Amino acid sequence: MAARSKARKRALQILFEADQRGVAPVEVLTSWAALAREDDRQPPVSEYARELVEGFAGHAERIDELLAQYTVGWPLDRMPVVDRNILRLAAFELIWQDETPDAVVLDEAVQLAREFSTDESPAFVNGLLGRLKDLKPSLRR
Repeated sequence: MAARSKARKRALQILFEADQRGVAPVEVLTSWAALAREDDRQPPVSEYARELVEGFAGHAERIDELLAQYTVGWPLDRMPVVDRNILRLAAFELIWQDETPDAVVLDEAVQLAREFSTDESPAFVNGLLGRLKDLKPSLRR
């Protein structure tokens, strides 16, 4: 598995835990990084995973606003937790990380949905992120 794919998976795990516990993602990131330094059985948190988590945290309010605005029939609080966090992670990367091609962001998000969520999730994730991709130039602020 490519390093960035592993980093996305790790960032998703961190966002998922933060969401489940009701704490800031950066708090979970810090604890995971500390655990990896203390216990060599724990894989380190890569720089890219850190960048993704911190990037989401810096834009969390805007990302959730966009997801709520463009999700038809699925309020954020009713969305499966895994899907919500896949979308959060991918929305950050899609809108604010210009070095990653949009097609790669969408494909990686769909792959995460296939691996960790329901049978319907890949199509849902792909559709919403496709809409955000089309609107990308007007979404940053």
